[in-house]
Amino acid sequence: MSDLVSQVSSTLGGLKQEFNSIAHNLANVETVGYKRRCNTFSRVLAAQGAGSKAEIGEGVDLDSVLDFTQGNIIGTGRPLDFALVGKGFFVVETPEGPLYTRNGMFRLDSNGQMVDTAGRIVAGESGPITIPPNVGLSQISVGSDGNISAAGAIVGKFRLMDFGENEKELQQAGINCFQAPADAKPNAATNVIVKQGFEEGSNVQMVEELVNMIMVSKLYEANMQFVSVRRDASKSIIDVAMS
Repeated sequence: MSDLVSQVSSTLGGLKQEFNSIAHNLANVETVGYKRRCNTFSRVLAAQGAGSKAEIGEGVDLDSVLDFTQGNIIGTGRPLDFALVGKGFFVVETPEGPLYTRNGMFRLDSNGQMVDTAGRIVAGESGPITIPPNVGLSQISVGSDGNISAAGAIVGKFRLMDFGENEKELQQAGINCFQAPADAKPNAATNVIVKQGFEEGSNVQMVEELVNMIMVSKLYEANMQFVSVRRDASKSIIDVAMS
């Protein structure tokens, strides 16, 4: 009985975790470059026939993973908005080390350096990307290979990195960035195209997330009913024993 209670408790915890992941995805349906977090817990649970006592939650992985599939490419017309088509990430520099992002909404700081929305320097292949002070935004041109020109002169090239098979090792690091563990070494991205004046939308599909949320809610309710039935049955046994 105690093993069964523990098993159901684990199942409820897993469903709550998945519900929170879905809610977070929905909250970021319009976040530029956002990558949805998902897991298969509820689907595996449903396939096992959740609520059928012995098999509730057995052997089901509670871990969620990031889905790095491409989001929709949306035109903005802004010269410092960039979208990546294909596998790869922009690199932003922080005191704790580089972070990786698909959010290419950049701006220039007071020093003319290209930075992200949090003010962190966008990495170029040869260091920070600096636009001369006499160059207007309309004079900034970026090629599909990431080369950046200001008034016709090359001033830098985006440092674009790809993790290949190790992409799944990336962890969320806030403000729509990802951090790589020490053993996940990136390589220069070779199969990616930079599009200026565009942004990559979130890869969250609202209808799919809502369907998943309904399924998780039903499974949670079914397991709570199971707990209630077992509690009532135990109470009846105790009442009979005490009479």
